[in-house]
Amino acid sequence: MSRELLNTLFVMKEGANAHLNGETVEVTQEGKRLIQVPLLHLGSIVLFGATSMSHQLMMRCATDGRAVTLLDYGGRFRARVVGATTGNVLLRQAQYESQRDPARACAVARAIVAGKIRNTRQNLARGARESRDADVAASLREAVAVIDGLLVELPEVPGLDAVRGVEGRAAAVAFSVFGFLMTRDKADFAFTVRTRRPPRDRVNALLSFTYMLLQLDCTAALEGVGLDPQFGFLHALRPGRPALSLDLMEEFRPCVAERLVLTLINRRQVSPCHFEEREKGAVLLNEDGRKVVLTEYQKRKQEEVTHPFLKQTTPMGLVPHLQARLLARHLRGDLPTYPPFLTR
Repeated sequence: MSRELLNTLFVMKEGANAHLNGETVEVTQEGKRLIQVPLLHLGSIVLFGATSMSHQLMMRCATDGRAVTLLDYGGRFRARVVGATTGNVLLRQAQYESQRDPARACAVARAIVAGKIRNTRQNLARGARESRDADVAASLREAVAVIDGLLVELPEVPGLDAVRGVEGRAAAVAFSVFGFLMTRDKADFAFTVRTRRPPRDRVNALLSFTYMLLQLDCTAALEGVGLDPQFGFLHALRPGRPALSLDLMEEFRPCVAERLVLTLINRRQVSPCHFEEREKGAVLLNEDGRKVVLTEYQKRKQEEVTHPFLKQTTPMGLVPHLQARLLARHLRGDLPTYPPFLTR
């Protein structure tokens, strides 16, 4: 598996155009070159807002299996251009058959939720250990105790709806104390509740943006092994909803997206000047803010971690690809259960 999978070209400047120049991608704006990178080094290309791509480059990306994603100005997903479907058709058949089997679907969903809750627990426990405020530490420890109870409860709950219920309760507990994990600039980054479509404050804007980046990576990982990103187990099937991508990203939300948001705030890498208020109370990252987040997200993907199941060291950005392969092995019957990714 190549480290090139980690590299994504984000084209953000209004009016910028990406096109082929030999075996490189060149991005220009009003005739001025902004960047030029070897095509071989890119795993995907993301276009924001009023940016564009040449037909030749889009065709080349489709031929090579390199995804092109279109986002609006605020970073909301609009479209994805991919080439021919890869992978063995028998794998997708096994995926569809597993989803229709209530017991098998519930087992996969239960494993995903267990991974997410355990990784959430790590965030809260770490915050409790590092907090210098006794009241904050006590609140975080109480949340950890509730999470521990849900982990004990999870293996015994019957059916998919009950598994989803445990996940929802765990998320509610985690977000109820998420603000305590922020140690600096609390006046500028107040957080009380998770809001989406649109995010209503700066913390929610950061969460929504990093979740979106994570979803793009998980979709690419699933497509890379030949699984259908639309056909999930934990998330209900809906038209246009990448249910399996949302499933896969659950175990990464705490250890990738949420940890990144906390790091950006606690290290003062983001500030109020990186956000803007839009209509209907929406708060979004501006261009400078997106640059900061994208830079740090790419750095996070390069960090080496030890995979607990495979017992090998790998860049964090490749872990979704490894998890997609493990899920495929489980669906084919090569693994008895799906092993979620767990952080230490």
